[in-house]
Amino acid sequence: MDDYRVIADALAADVGAGRLRPGDRLPPQRRFARDRGIANSTAARVYGELVRRGLAVGEVGRGTFIRAAKPALEPALAEPGDARIDLELNFAVLPDQAALLARGLEPLLRNDVFETTLRPSVVTGTRLAREAAAQMLARGAWTPNPDDLLFTGSGRQAIAAAVAAFVPVGERLAVESLTYPVAKAVAGRLGVTLVPIETDAAGMVPEALEEAHRAAPLRAVYLQPTLHNPLGITMDGPRLAALAATLRRLDLPAIEDGIYTFLRQDAPALAELAPERTVLVDSLSKRLAPGLTTGFVVAPASMNARIAAAARSGGWTAGRFAVAAATQWITDGTVAAIVSAKQLDAAGRQRLTAERLAGFTLHADPHAYHCWWELPGQWRAETFVAAAARYGIALTPAAAFAVVPGHAPNAVRLALGSPAPQVLASALDVLAGLAAGRPEDAVVE
Repeated sequence: MDDYRVIADALAADVGAGRLRPGDRLPPQRRFARDRGIANSTAARVYGELVRRGLAVGEVGRGTFIRAAKPALEPALAEPGDARIDLELNFAVLPDQAALLARGLEPLLRNDVFETTLRPSVVTGTRLAREAAAQMLARGAWTPNPDDLLFTGSGRQAIAAAVAAFVPVGERLAVESLTYPVAKAVAGRLGVTLVPIETDAAGMVPEALEEAHRAAPLRAVYLQPTLHNPLGITMDGPRLAALAATLRRLDLPAIEDGIYTFLRQDAPALAELAPERTVLVDSLSKRLAPGLTTGFVVAPASMNARIAAAARSGGWTAGRFAVAAATQWITDGTVAAIVSAKQLDAAGRQRLTAERLAGFTLHADPHAYHCWWELPGQWRAETFVAAAARYGIALTPAAAFAVVPGHAPNAVRLALGSPAPQVLASALDVLAGLAAGRPEDAVVE
């Protein structure tokens, strides 16, 4: 029987109408069952359904609390947070960019042009696509050679192809001690062992990398030199030069994740300082939107064929229409216009965050869409995340980024790009109030 769903629907309607508000505690399940004249097992299913819908959260020893309004039916990603204010996933979509992107697609819809995009995809794209991608990825004094460009379905697939090309099953991949969670997942799926490398205020420590390689040979290094996720660090020229020298001395290839470089186009590239052993991976997802995930790989000639083979065998090549669309948006100026707007948007959100969280310990680049918050001593990261969730705010605890379980700092990452600015401001005010208090003050009566 689906009676439990009927009851859950009625409670959901109460939430939507404001009769049940975020923070309200539901009766204990046995009492709820007695009051409704239903079995205890049915009451448990009702509460479980509310949790599944994102309308309630259960806390061991405390009960079940109304969480927030019903989340969107069509989340942006396959693994979204279910809170109504998302400071967990970091995808900025500006209000007017959809119309701009749509206009850019019009030339591709002519019959003669569209027909060519229906052909099988190839990892090398077209000459025009490679030249356009090289133009987009250029920064500082570095411009990639168009002949070094490969295309994947997403930035995640670009990472997977590079890791698969360099690191056999059971071998070791060096990463920063706090790293991109998807890189952790990719390594786990490929059977690769991650080796955490010490990171200081300037980024990955070259001496620590060398020490790890002496302890047991590494096969490659994955790192984020620009606007590191989650720490926000951008490596300067001297640190990158020292790292490049270490890579040469150890004869190690590096996978440079450039996903946030569009926000810091003045930042030096490891691919410029060690071009013969650096593979750059990037994507359209942050520049444009999460549904536009065409990935880019810049690989030197000596490594290009290996990565292309890995992309093909993994099924990670980009669709021809996606590559054609990316090429059109780059060449007609759409990408540049959106990037310029997002640079301003990110800077504004950082100023807002610094203002609303003044007095707390934040680590953030003024150009970034995220910041790292070292919490006050009375809070543990997981407790703070749970408290924020009761107000309908999703955060990411440091443990999500830690390579070694149990070795995460007491911090959270705030993803600033998704909510509207006024919603972000309100959420930051709530978080500031929480952090200024104590965990026991956040208990909802």
